[in-house]
Amino acid sequence: MSFSEWDERCMTLALEEARRAADRGEVPVGAVLTRGERVLAHGGNAQIELHDATAHAEIRVLREAGVRDGNYRLPGTTLYVTLEPCTMCCGALVHARVETLIFATREPRAGAVVSTAGALDNGSLNHSVTWSEGLLGAESGELLRAFFQQRRVGQHGDHDGSEYG
Repeated sequence: MSFSEWDERCMTLALEEARRAADRGEVPVGAVLTRGERVLAHGGNAQIELHDATAHAEIRVLREAGVRDGNYRLPGTTLYVTLEPCTMCCGALVHARVETLIFATREPRAGAVVSTAGALDNGSLNHSVTWSEGLLGAESGELLRAFFQQRRVGQHGDHDGSEYG
């Protein structure tokens, strides 16, 4: 798939959010939700900061956009995220009626779009999310690798099991 200049700008913003998350000690994942060429919400992972296992970047931007729109349904939206969403986040995309997902790089251990499952390709779901991958994938992958390498060094060589480490 070819990506537009707008797509690149949105994924660049998602990468900025991922870097901010890393600066806070969070796994560097960022997300941006748009409708047309308008950003509805953007943010990064915050599970540690918020003491909330569900505070993934995707969930946080869906929540923020839902509050702003006054509706938990977000039709006609595109979610840009720096890492392939997990099962929880895929379910949230379906329930929120997100139209399109664009993610930068795969998550081999927990990604549920293609890596461990085809969660968005289930024909029995009542909503279909179209998706594509690879936009700024090298940049996202490098950010993740650097984060986990730094984390390992800080833990005297302990490996956290991440594919990116």
